[in-house]
Amino acid sequence: MTSAGRFAPSPSGELHVGNLRTAILAWLFAKASGRDFLLRVEDLDRARSGAETEQLRDLRAIGLTWDADVVRQTERGALYDQAIQRLTSEGRTYECFCTRREIQEAPSAPHAPQGAYPGTCRRLSAAEREIRRASRPASIRLRSEVTERSVEDQLQGTFVGMVDDFVLRRNDGVTAYNLAVVVDDAAQGIDQVVRGDDLLPSTPRQAYLATLLGLPVPEYAHVPLVVNHDGVRLAKRDGAVTLDDLAAVGIPAARVRDVLLESLGLPAGPLAAALGGFDPATLPKDPWVWITPQT
Repeated sequence: MTSAGRFAPSPSGELHVGNLRTAILAWLFAKASGRDFLLRVEDLDRARSGAETEQLRDLRAIGLTWDADVVRQTERGALYDQAIQRLTSEGRTYECFCTRREIQEAPSAPHAPQGAYPGTCRRLSAAEREIRRASRPASIRLRSEVTERSVEDQLQGTFVGMVDDFVLRRNDGVTAYNLAVVVDDAAQGIDQVVRGDDLLPSTPRQAYLATLLGLPVPEYAHVPLVVNHDGVRLAKRDGAVTLDDLAAVGIPAARVRDVLLESLGLPAGPLAAALGGFDPATLPKDPWVWITPQT
């Protein structure tokens, strides 16, 4: 299988310039390393009608191309089921009946990292599980054997993060992100993951899960986010931040692409022209403040 990088948006709305900057970086990382570039729509949750079409349109508008048909998570349920069945057969899962409030109010387990699931349902007896099933559907959690794991990141260096008994399938039957992303990356031959650094804390969980499933752990590069004037992660409320918003004030997609490339120290123009000057070692390490360009 050909090695690949990817961009994997959730179709919850239009992409903003922060999403587009990350997509450009994912494409540059993949192409500069001789990999294919793939696109996956992570539509298990929060999908808005029409958002996928808008997102694909905007990615094409800034010059992105991908090397295979788009993959959608809602079409891949059998793969997730197989992974959970394997973990369950190995005794690595258990049912959890806790609500979010109960988890927040529960005392932490001794020596557990802050924010870790306290293990409330880990040792329930069969009789206790039967009683709880009558009042509430169960989620499925991983029975983790570690509390932390280190991962190597091309931009962030060694990162050590928490690994707890995280959810694999929610109690509404939806596969959790941490499982789906691991299964999808391996199935697609994705061995390079470039994404926003807000996702770095979840990466040790994913690397650990990949190991349990006998899957390769990809190379990681978590890139700085785009922020507003207050240093807060960019969002639609910050004004003209989508291609449609910017086009409405006279700024075309090509100009947006050029501004994003310039923010990375790369020449304006088609993305292919930026490949020659692309060097991950010289990328900015700090968040980038978005300022709407002049028309």
